[in-house]
Amino acid sequence: MNWLEVSDELVKMLRLKTDPLAFKRFEKSEELEAIRNVFHIPTFSTFCQAVHRARVQGLTIGITKLDKMNHRCLRLHGVKHAHEKSMKEEAAMLSRTWFASPEEALLQQQETPRVPVAEAVALAPLSKGKFDPDVVLFYGNPAQMMMLLCGLQKVKYERFQFFFIGEGACADSLGECYRTGKPQLSIPCYGERAMGQVADDEISVALPPGEIPRAISGMKQLAKIGFKYPINFIGGQADLEPILAQVYPDLKERKS
Repeated sequence: MNWLEVSDELVKMLRLKTDPLAFKRFEKSEELEAIRNVFHIPTFSTFCQAVHRARVQGLTIGITKLDKMNHRCLRLHGVKHAHEKSMKEEAAMLSRTWFASPEEALLQQQETPRVPVAEAVALAPLSKGKFDPDVVLFYGNPAQMMMLLCGLQKVKYERFQFFFIGEGACADSLGECYRTGKPQLSIPCYGERAMGQVADDEISVALPPGEIPRAISGMKQLAKIGFKYPINFIGGQADLEPILAQVYPDLKERKS
């Protein structure tokens, strides 16, 4: 695909504030370094910050085990292995913050969807076309993300399933999408908001790249009916019959 054209179309259709992001896993770090202008965050960081710097600053962020990134993040997104010892250590830490006991925190660790381990991963604005993504990550308000998912359903209906793992919610979007190949919606966690600067009104959706033409096609079909972003407000006390009759044939028949 021409990722610049695809990204521009999505941004215009949904009026997104930031570009969709491309995520890719590389078996060998040499594949990552062959990409032009890869930026490695030089200070101790989290994956949330990598997302922020890619989607707001427009950087191509490369991540390997040599980077000074939180090990928990590296274990979520395919750079370091998660094993029994590491999960117990993380569970002990999480039991002092987000969960009631080490046992419950360990359950969260065991249920966390993770990207399979390789030598490197990268994040970049989709519009830059730096690589063919494994996952495309969107951030927007609930209405924008609702229209994106409705576009998928317009072409082919399916009931989507979503998850909330709590802290580490990027696993619910990015990790689960990579693992299942299914669209995933996530409520960004405290870390994404505090360190990734995700706004209060933003949620995220992760899509396999092969689903993007379906989403665009569906949203175009919905727009022809009049269903598009931004959503027109009708009003809580309005007479709905003449308004809805414009798009719902049954109401036209009843009116006549």
